[in-house]
Amino acid sequence: MQINSATFRCSSQKIGQCPEGGLPEFAFIGRSNVGKSSLINMLTGRPGLAKVSGTPGKTRLINHFLINESWFLVDLPGYGYARVSKSVREEFSKLIENYVLLREQLYFLFVLVDSRLEAQRVDLDFINMLGEHGVPFGIVFTKADKQGVNQTASNIARYKRKLHETWETLPPIFVTSSEKRQGREEILSFIEQCLNECE
Repeated sequence: MQINSATFRCSSQKIGQCPEGGLPEFAFIGRSNVGKSSLINMLTGRPGLAKVSGTPGKTRLINHFLINESWFLVDLPGYGYARVSKSVREEFSKLIENYVLLREQLYFLFVLVDSRLEAQRVDLDFINMLGEHGVPFGIVFTKADKQGVNQTASNIARYKRKLHETWETLPPIFVTSSEKRQGREEILSFIEQCLNECE
């Protein structure tokens, strides 16, 4: 898929403020500081589209980007960031839950996971919640360039074994590096395939 246009459409504090209409939405979510903004910029080929921050928990709104005038890429707030107040954490949680479970335009959710880490409880709980509610999703392992190829493969294999403890069939899995543009074609091709199914 070629990205010919990518424009910021709006930021929303609740799903009632999200764009109306029937354009399919492909959303990206993950724990704070997992590399979400960098991945979105890499996928779209627009370095400054999503704001990259060294401060975890910076994205606090639902951000919609219109791609090729035909679908939305959605940047969701990060979850599991402890250094915000409990009330703010609950607010994030409610916003994310409402979007993921109630937003009819959501076609597919990409859950980002740091490829360097062991399976984190907060990620596993979120993934299992998606399964319980039948939300279509895939897992994107980020920052694959930050360690050796064998180490990344080993970590992902271990993660899959952990998932197999509760999942019979695993969701689609992508391995990415924003710096090396790894995984870009795979994710965009997957989205294109989904869009063809929408027609």
